[in-house]
Amino acid sequence: MESLKRITFDSKIMAGKACIRGMRIPVSLIVNLVANGMSNVEILKEYPDLEL
Repeated sequence: MESLKRITFDSKIMAGKACIRGMRIPVSLIVNLVANGMSNVEILKEYPDLEL
């Protein structure tokens, strides 16, 4: 799956939690933002290093 290439695990980053491309942005954070109604545009504004 192409989308899974953007998810990384590294025990030295965020205690091994699934993160976006090795950044210190946990996948769980993004999932929670979406679940709470934040739009893609709002998320990208808060986290400009992310991309669609």
